[in-house]
Amino acid sequence: MLTHPTYDRLLALGLTGMAKALEEQRRQRNVEGLSFEERLGLLVDREAVERETKRLVMRLKYANLRQSAVVEDLDTRAARNLDKALFAKLANGEWIARRQDLLITGKSGTGKSWLACALGHKACRDDRSVLYYRVPRLLDALTLARGDGRYPRLLKSLARIELLILDLGEVQSYVEFPQSVQGPQRAMAVETPHN
Repeated sequence: MLTHPTYDRLLALGLTGMAKALEEQRRQRNVEGLSFEERLGLLVDREAVERETKRLVMRLKYANLRQSAVVEDLDTRAARNLDKALFAKLANGEWIARRQDLLITGKSGTGKSWLACALGHKACRDDRSVLYYRVPRLLDALTLARGDGRYPRLLKSLARIELLILDLGEVQSYVEFPQSVQGPQRAMAVETPHN
């Protein structure tokens, strides 16, 4: 089957969503009843959706979330003493916009990491930058960066993250982070073990 020259031009321009939608329109005969503006609108909508999806995939990949959790899958019947109204407020992300911190505490196995990852996933869907770090790995990365001269650049990149999720895991001692990491530029969600 020959491709339409417009299809090739759309691909060359990087408009893959529009190209896919054009190809679908060419195969469907029921779109012939639509006006030019309606068909063009369908093409533009498809391109916008493709770009938004691509951005979300990239944000989620960069976030490096430990679990694929989403706030909509929260089991409110689980006995973890979770305030449903508070979690709904946290899920809307206003606390991130206000650059507030969140500390999630609880006993091992109660789902702290899952909740943090679900909030991180929601923040990614809300077009926010997110990064998940286990504290021992972050400390290793900071130590290595200090040794090879990348320390200021690493601190600067961490400060730009809107939501930095720090999983203390088995770290029991108090950990102090440089002020440039804690700075007012973004929010932090910190999970702590509480045995």
